[in-house]
Amino acid sequence: MSAREIKNPATLKTLDAVPECGAEEVERAVAAASAALPAWSQTPLLERTALLREISSRVRAQRAELALSLTRETGKPLAESRDCIGAVADMFERRGSQPGSANDAALADAAAPVRDAGLTHDAASGRHRGVVAVIAPYSFPLLTLAASAAPALASGATLVCKPAPQNPLTVLEFARLCDVLPAGVINVVTGGAETAERVIAHPQVGRVSFTGSSAVACRLQALARGKQLDLETGSLDAFIVCRDADLERAVPAIAWTRLMNAGQTCAAPRHIYVERAIASELAERMHQYVGFLDVDDPAKTPTDLGPLISQEAAQRVEDQVGRALRAGAKLILGGRRFRPSGLPGHFFQPTILSNVPARSAPATEEILGPVVTLTPVSDLAEALELASPPRARARAWIYTGDTEAASRGVTQGGSAACFINDPGDPKAGPFGGLRPGRILAALNAAPAPNRPVERMCAAVAPKPWWFPYLDRKS
Repeated sequence: MSAREIKNPATLKTLDAVPECGAEEVERAVAAASAALPAWSQTPLLERTALLREISSRVRAQRAELALSLTRETGKPLAESRDCIGAVADMFERRGSQPGSANDAALADAAAPVRDAGLTHDAASGRHRGVVAVIAPYSFPLLTLAASAAPALASGATLVCKPAPQNPLTVLEFARLCDVLPAGVINVVTGGAETAERVIAHPQVGRVSFTGSSAVACRLQALARGKQLDLETGSLDAFIVCRDADLERAVPAIAWTRLMNAGQTCAAPRHIYVERAIASELAERMHQYVGFLDVDDPAKTPTDLGPLISQEAAQRVEDQVGRALRAGAKLILGGRRFRPSGLPGHFFQPTILSNVPARSAPATEEILGPVVTLTPVSDLAEALELASPPRARARAWIYTGDTEAASRGVTQGGSAACFINDPGDPKAGPFGGLRPGRILAALNAAPAPNRPVERMCAAVAPKPWWFPYLDRKS
């Protein structure tokens, strides 16, 4: 069996090596999960949830070590890694605190919302019909895994987890903290796309939870034929800044949302549509704010932005920026790879592009890098039209001084959902804070009902988790 080296994306130093798991290792992991499934699914809920609380306690006790491990292998700033580990502990504590009593019927009722949220479950027998596979992305490897694992374990499922090939080490450390669970309940296999495909296609896997690109998700459909497939894929959500917005607060809110994890956040809005009357002012304010962010070794406490995950990722962002410039965008800041503090890693300068043509790369593609892009528009109606391409069900994050007018405009504009003056909360990382909840989209499910305004605040409230991270207390 071959091994894959895991490198620090900031320093390019080798951290460790992990197996490139093949058919034999996948078969062993799925067999272990299948063997453990009957007993685990019949374990009383109170016993299962007590074990989840124990895992939460262990994660909290190891928060500093896990956060540093996460930073070293992902390039995520230490402040964000601490948030991620805290959110993982919260997820297991929350799933381990189900209401109930000794009465099994009451406990089953308490678990029902978890089952309804997406796990294959046979109501007649009380058993799950197959192993749950969790395929996690490089951007939030442990957090997205925990978001699927905690409810699955609470409801009696057993798991085979496949972390991203670039950064599996913190997931492996977490799995060791889960040794309070019975053998076979949670299993981890490491490797690349071939390993993931073997897991997904295995006949004893009944459900697959995948977080990653839309292109890969489409390929999974064929492999997961006959299985339930939960997807969280990329976002083309947009910011809309109205002429009466409070820019003093909108700028840091947008900058943090867009640039956290060096812009590698699949559920964050991507592109800014700004009313033409204030487009120049917004670009200037964004320049002043983003230009002072600290780009450095992410293991340093003050660092705001770390590297991208790989050389390929940096090249892809550089190509997208280049195409936008050739299409007519104006470069305000950054625009290329560089070496802060002499570090050899995959760093990309914080970048601002203004006057971006409406149908160019920044408005139609995910740019997974620290790139802020702005397109001037005449009014809210035009912004909503551009921000809601056909069939994309994109969402809009609106900043305005007139919430009633914005709400009316949203209702008439037909976007999938909007958030008005609501900068989000990082506690649930890439999905729960930046969106109202995780997207669990069975491939053939009917579209969710359209709620034009998901959340609305009278004004933007400043948040303690915004940049600069030097000001944070923990």
